[in-house]
Amino acid sequence: MDTTSEKSQYPPVDIPATVEEQRKFFRSGATLSIKFRRQMLHRLYNAVEQWEEELSKALWEDLHKCTEEAYLTEISIVKEEIKGHLKNLHKWARTKRVSTPATLLPSKSYLVKEPLGTALIIAPWNYPVQLLLAPLVGAISAGCTAVLKPSPYVPNVSRVLEEMIGTIFEAKYIKVIQGHRDTNEQLLEQRWDMIFFTGSPALGKTVMAAAARNLTPVLLELGGKSPCIIDSTADIETASRRIAWGKTLNSGQTCIAPDYIIIHKDVKGAFIDAFGKRIKEMHGNDILESPHYVHMVNEKAFRRVCSYMKYGKVAYGGRSNPSTRCIEPTLLEDVPLDSPVMEEEIFGPIFPMIVMDDNGTSFNQKAIDFITSREKPLALYYFGDEEKGWEVVQHTSSGGGCINDVIMHIANGNLPFGGVGNSGMGHYHGKESFRCFTHTRSVLVNKPRLDLPFRYTPYKMFSLIRRLM
Repeated sequence: MDTTSEKSQYPPVDIPATVEEQRKFFRSGATLSIKFRRQMLHRLYNAVEQWEEELSKALWEDLHKCTEEAYLTEISIVKEEIKGHLKNLHKWARTKRVSTPATLLPSKSYLVKEPLGTALIIAPWNYPVQLLLAPLVGAISAGCTAVLKPSPYVPNVSRVLEEMIGTIFEAKYIKVIQGHRDTNEQLLEQRWDMIFFTGSPALGKTVMAAAARNLTPVLLELGGKSPCIIDSTADIETASRRIAWGKTLNSGQTCIAPDYIIIHKDVKGAFIDAFGKRIKEMHGNDILESPHYVHMVNEKAFRRVCSYMKYGKVAYGGRSNPSTRCIEPTLLEDVPLDSPVMEEEIFGPIFPMIVMDDNGTSFNQKAIDFITSREKPLALYYFGDEEKGWEVVQHTSSGGGCINDVIMHIANGNLPFGGVGNSGMGHYHGKESFRCFTHTRSVLVNKPRLDLPFRYTPYKMFSLIRRLM
């Protein structure tokens, strides 16, 4: 944990009063019209464009995230999410008529979309812009009010986000509240209509326990150890390039980063050589000096990730620079399966490899058995023959994943993003972002002057109704 940010003080905020003010604003009906929601989405889109330089600068200061990566992994994703909602909001929010059985005629049946109310969105530090603002798009689109809690571990980004949100929205509608864990505790003591949390499984359990007191719905975007399978049928040149990119993106501080490798023994040597070449192609001869390589968020994270190197033999990499909190992408072999590097989510550029073969049982089956013996991951990646990849998908469970790629499933707004089991619950992006802040209400409308007698005692015409049913 960064001791500087831990000691810093934020101005006190009357959290209960803030929540009540937002609840009052929501009850006024001000957020209900589609026109209002679209106006607010346009306002957020324009703000992201206007504040892009400030946000990018802050991401560099806190994470050493270059402008290009900041745009690709943060800014552009938020903008695309907003554009998708602006394009489809009328369709998603429309009251829909559904069929009515003959026994209920002449009534009509409808599905009505209504906002849940006042939402709490708690974001992590690793993608601090995207993971705060993308859920907010769903809240605005659905017609909710929202309190936003950014991470204190990226103080510059959180400050800019607070300034931006405070400039474009009234606090009674959308407000940023800063603070550490004590602030999270105070926020979770309040009654919310929806809680959207992105973070670790351990903190996810705390959020869910707090929500249970008021039966508040939650969406939990958590993490876990996402496996990356490399079969003997894989195209090693392509696989190494895509895996090296996925593991170095944000320096591995990505919830869907490939966490560990299950590799066929026949291609292990070729992969190690190719992985090193791909790293140099992307970042030059010394990645520790690369202007495009993100650093660990703080000293605690740096020390934790470096400590994993002692649990295996370094096959590639292994260097680090404490002064810049930078760690070279590192492949480990001969890793004990009960060691911390195989039990904990790494969240950094350390890459343990588990070597398997086809002796006795097929490679694919061994990989499947290993993955299903552990908690369900947020993502699963397979490199090799596509048909064999689908076999792995069919016999495992994960939040999402790719065959012959990594990370990229998150880039398609038409694919819901979310976890399963220990890696989370619920999903968002696109239409699912609208849905997760929305209640679908069932409404039946009947004629006031036509009252069929069959439902009343003494149940006249019952034999006819029974045949219809």
